Amino acid sequence: MGSDSEAEKSSQKERKKITALAPIATPLAGKKLCKKTLKLVRKAAESKCLKRGVKEVVKSIRRGNKGLCIIAGNISPIDVITHVPILCEEAGIPYIYVPSKEDLATAGSTKRPTCCVLVLTKPTKGEMGEEEQEKLKSDYGQVVSDVTELTTSLY
Repeated sequence: MGSDSEAEKSSQKERKKITALAPIATPLAGKKLCKKTLKLVRKAAESKCLKRGVKEVVKSIRRGNKGLCIIAGNISPIDVITHVPILCEEAGIPYIYVPSKEDLATAGSTKRPTCCVLVLTKPTKGEMGEEEQEKLKSDYGQVVSDVTELTTSLY
């Protein structure tokens, strides 16, 4: 009875992540797009252009704010987030699922796991530097184009 090797342990973790995904988690970001998306969330959190949590995201969408909605795919119970994609579609906001709520929280600079975030193009309060805003907009544009490309290939 030997101990599991590192490769076996990591493959077991991967299987757990995959089985824990919600059945409605489409379009799900691949590895590259997930990395780009989480990087965008990190930059948005630094420049205060981020709404965290279901309540804040829904309120922001209803008020007419535009952006990119990123939803965690391993939420339980699933009823917590089932209405968010519908709101996004009605408002014309692109959305994408990422596999892990923990990774989403880390990128959004919070300690608690986060169900969803909304990345805005400009901060709700105050101003930010023009260079910083241009960088955020270019990253935002690139991720949104990848998300729309993925969505159109699915439907």
